[in-house]
Amino acid sequence: MVKSTGIYTGGLNCQLTHGPSGRVIETDAPADNHGRGAAFSPTDLTAASLASCMVTTMAIAAKLKLNCDIPGVRWEVTKEMSSDKPRRIVRLAVQIWLPFPKSKDPEGILEHAARNCPVHHSLHPGIESPLTLHWTD
Repeated sequence: MVKSTGIYTGGLNCQLTHGPSGRVIETDAPADNHGRGAAFSPTDLTAASLASCMVTTMAIAAKLKLNCDIPGVRWEVTKEMSSDKPRRIVRLAVQIWLPFPKSKDPEGILEHAARNCPVHHSLHPGIESPLTLHWTD
């Protein structure tokens, strides 16, 4: 079990502290929802967490099943919010660029790992979450 703490600092900003490490991040409400957009919003963190979890899970699978590391993998996640009420995430589209050819993973171990990361399994089933992997040729 991991605990984090937080405090509302005013102006639609929060300060979050990761219990085990003591690291601090801040959030701000997005510009389209009364904030300044000066930091990740809570829903931005959800989007970033999905992509980060996918790549971390891929790295674990690469280490355990492909006997390699995957440095240089990068990603982009696009978050779409609902246009109706209640305000919610409706789509998180993830693209991942791998700096090696698909032939390094002919059985699809990395894609399987990405699609089965803990954050992906924790999302509401109503959230679309397409994944695109870009391999070098």
